[in-house]
Amino acid sequence: MRKLRYNVAASLDGYIADAAGGYDWIPHDPAVDFAALFARVDTVVMGRLTYDLVRSQSGPAWKKGTRVYVVSRTLAPGERADMTVVRDDPVALADRLRHEEGSGEIWLFGGGQLFATLLAGRQVDSVEVTVVPVLLGAGVPLLAPGAGRTALTLVHSQVYPSGMVSLNYTVP
Repeated sequence: MRKLRYNVAASLDGYIADAAGGYDWIPHDPAVDFAALFARVDTVVMGRLTYDLVRSQSGPAWKKGTRVYVVSRTLAPGERADMTVVRDDPVALADRLRHEEGSGEIWLFGGGQLFATLLAGRQVDSVEVTVVPVLLGAGVPLLAPGAGRTALTLVHSQVYPSGMVSLNYTVP
């Protein structure tokens, strides 16, 4: 079964975006090897707000040829040049993608609400949070309110020169 990983940067107080939806508070740290981090990723799943943010910024962080699924209740479903919009139940989508043949990983990109939904649906295999040494005070939470308790198992941690700390957990 293919793995679905939630990989995200978060402030020390647990936000993945500031109150305006921005992420300019995340420092560029040359020690973070994004190419290696996402070399195995062949599919990305995100919500519409995250997709809008990616389009308005510098563009996607994933390699060319990566399949992108945007879960949205407001966009018309169907394939586009750079992504596929789905209105399906995100848990059913994740389950279908995880059961496809192959070894490529699925990256849940941003979106505390989508993360909460997929976690509750038992579709998340790993939670990888890079904690940024900043307190935002408000913003988009790492995990949407109302999600149930989920115990995690730490499998790796790394401290970067910028003071960021990467914490990688599996979901039992």
